Amino acid sequence: MILLQAAGGGFGGFLPFLLIIVVFYFFMIRPQMKRQKDEKNFRGEIRKGQRVVTNGGLHGKISEMTDTTVTLEVQNGIKIKMEKAAISKELSAQYLKTDDKKSNKKDTKKVEEKKDA
Repeated sequence: MILLQAAGGGFGGFLPFLLIIVVFYFFMIRPQMKRQKDEKNFRGEIRKGQRVVTNGGLHGKISEMTDTTVTLEVQNGIKIKMEKAAISKELSAQYLKTDDKKSNKKDTKKVEEKKDA
């Protein structure tokens, strides 16, 4: 009698384990794989002259590149060589916005000065 009940379970006995594996894949493994793929694409698109931030929070501009390393200029000629894998994200667009704001402020000041004169 006990053997018949155990044999009758079949696929239904494995269903909870199968669901756990599926949930693990869609909530843990797949997002991690997507993140790794995005990071790999980002590191492949890094160019000289871009402003970036490292995993350690260091901001700088890429001045030299090799296949595995980049040299960051952090401030007025101070250069640091590090692995490409340490670059976490690009900030060029953010710096361009602040540069545009500064140039717009200077332009508006010049216009105001011309109006006053």
